[in-house]
Amino acid sequence: MGRSDARAPRLWAKAAWAAGLTLAADQLFYGHPGGSVAAGFTLALAVALLSTHPEIGRDRRAKAAFVVAILAALSLADRPTFVAEAFLAAGLSVAVLAGRSAPEAGLGRWAARMAFQGVAALAGPALDLAGLRRILRKRPLLRPPLLPILALPVTGAAVFLTLFAVANPVIGQVLTEIAPPEPDIWRIGYALMVLTGVWALLRPRLLPPAKGVRTAPIRPSAGVAPASIALSLGLFNALFAIENGLDIAFLWSGAPLPHGVTLAGYAHRGAYTLIATALLAGLFVLVFLRPGSDSSRRPWIRRLVVLWVAQNLVLVASSALRTADYIETYSLTRLRIAALVWMVLVALGLVLICWRLLRTKSAGWLIGVNATAAALALAGCAAVDLGAVAASWNVTHAREFGGTGAALDVCYLAQLGDSALVPLSALAASRLPPDLQGRVATVRANILDDLAARQGEWRSWTWRGQVRLDRALALAPASHPPIKACDS
Repeated sequence: MGRSDARAPRLWAKAAWAAGLTLAADQLFYGHPGGSVAAGFTLALAVALLSTHPEIGRDRRAKAAFVVAILAALSLADRPTFVAEAFLAAGLSVAVLAGRSAPEAGLGRWAARMAFQGVAALAGPALDLAGLRRILRKRPLLRPPLLPILALPVTGAAVFLTLFAVANPVIGQVLTEIAPPEPDIWRIGYALMVLTGVWALLRPRLLPPAKGVRTAPIRPSAGVAPASIALSLGLFNALFAIENGLDIAFLWSGAPLPHGVTLAGYAHRGAYTLIATALLAGLFVLVFLRPGSDSSRRPWIRRLVVLWVAQNLVLVASSALRTADYIETYSLTRLRIAALVWMVLVALGLVLICWRLLRTKSAGWLIGVNATAAALALAGCAAVDLGAVAASWNVTHAREFGGTGAALDVCYLAQLGDSALVPLSALAASRLPPDLQGRVATVRANILDDLAARQGEWRSWTWRGQVRLDRALALAPASHPPIKACDS
């Protein structure tokens, strides 16, 4: 038996899994918002990959990636999110590729593999169909001569059935009623998209091995003289000292601002701009002070770099304080929470850049550690509903309830959807001014009805949605107040 013949049963098994999973996705997801059933679908996909890719259980990297994918699938059971779906897709892709790839590949090579996998997936089904035709031509036993046997009875039955339909109105009416419906182009396109994605995991395409790759020798600081770099670092440290001194005086110590400058304006104006400044500082160190270069070996330049990175960390801390002051003055949003997380990642990246210079670490090490930190931050954001955090904070700190924040923005709570349902229910159960009571009741009723409708459909039911609905009804019963605009 040839190699192609031996692979035929596995190819048929993968085709059966692909057809079953595509049909399941069509019934579960097409035309329905995603719910906790997504976890069941992804676990079925994981079983399919384990049964068709036994090498997953033999490779350490594949097993680790598979565990990440399973954790992402369990996260989908709680609340489907784009981040969890991205972790799931990445984990499964790495799992099926790791067992067939060189163990020494770095992060850049893995990025190339994933990109190649995504592009090659578009042509994968067509290529495998062509291969299947070649197998069938070589193995006639796999292709029974059914067409010559069925041609005469099928054609004859069709002719007689057509004549009976013309002659007998009862048969004609029955055939008219069982006529197939018009094809749904969008549904067919969705099924093809799912089939392509599933088939890409069942039959991954490997990136050809890199040949002739050589490590470039370290060059002395991109052609810049050490004296120029030292002068730049000295000047940068002086400028950063001025900015940090002003921040310490006005933001951290509470000194009075110059006439015409408010604390909110001072805080908001530089919150994100200074983060860009810190990123440029990190880029400068990466480009002009690579480990092993002439400049990086000079002690006085290294001391200036450490001082500059320390000043950048103070700058990032001041940016975080600016954002916190702005939140205190106005309100908390999901974007501002994400900005604070981003600032933490920037600070960590600066520390790692400095550590790489001092300890002569490779670029691959720096990329890998930063990517791991970013992945952990994304996983945390996927597990926590940032909208619910923002809604709870805004309600607790609203000016109407004795807080130090801004007036409650009911329209923003409406934009958050069911993430704001529990805080809105707590508001509805409390005594509020009549105007605010009406606006809160209207927004809560709309969100509650929408969530109840989604929870009533098993395809869109989620664990977190049910917990949220039960808590909201325990705080205040459902009601249908007169409609009132959220910003009236």
